[in-house]
Amino acid sequence: MKKHQRKLGFVVLAMAAIIMVSACKKKGAPAPPPPPPAVQAPTASLTANPAAIQQGQSSTLSWTTQNANEVTLEGIGRVGPSGSQLVVPSTSTTYRLTAKGAGGTQEATTRVTVTAPPPPVAAAQSAAEQELFARSVKDIYFNYDSYELRASDQPTLQADAAFLKSHSNIRFTMEGHCDERGSVEYNIALGENRANSVKQALVKLGVPASSIKTISYGKEKPICTEHNEACWQQNRRAHFAYGQ
Repeated sequence: MKKHQRKLGFVVLAMAAIIMVSACKKKGAPAPPPPPPAVQAPTASLTANPAAIQQGQSSTLSWTTQNANEVTLEGIGRVGPSGSQLVVPSTSTTYRLTAKGAGGTQEATTRVTVTAPPPPVAAAQSAAEQELFARSVKDIYFNYDSYELRASDQPTLQADAAFLKSHSNIRFTMEGHCDERGSVEYNIALGENRANSVKQALVKLGVPASSIKTISYGKEKPICTEHNEACWQQNRRAHFAYGQ
């Protein structure tokens, strides 16, 4: 009897051990914690638009960064992670952007080239040329209600053409004008015909057509406002205007 009880006890102990081992296998070891996220290095970009300016002009700096908690722009100070800034450098300048973060430091640079403005020689030359033009070319006049060139104006026309051919760089506008009589619409058309008549004559005399622009003012810009023939004759003209 005792022998039977011992065997039974051994069996119970063995089964208990098997159950415990099985339970341990099912439970298993706890999973390891996930690795910490990788630290990203900062990125930075910096541009200038325009990159070349004249003294006194401005340029716009634009920048973007990522993974940065401190961004500074040399010469300006701390700025936001992205943005833009208007600058007016007096000399050529290289701008440096520094982005700092947990992953390190990143820099970006851009350069604004500053050139001196052109000397005022060109403007002075233009003014002198305009004055010479005004002295050298003379208006062409017309009979009432006509855009035909008069024989009496041929010497003036030829002198105008000679000057313009010797100064082929000059661009000018041929303005057509009329006296006060007649409707606005009629005089606009008449003024256009007068301007074109003079242009065609100048081209035949050797003046480049590309130098001449035409426009009609009709009766809108009189140089004389009296109501008589002497005044009207002054207004019936093709006028040379410097520039186009």
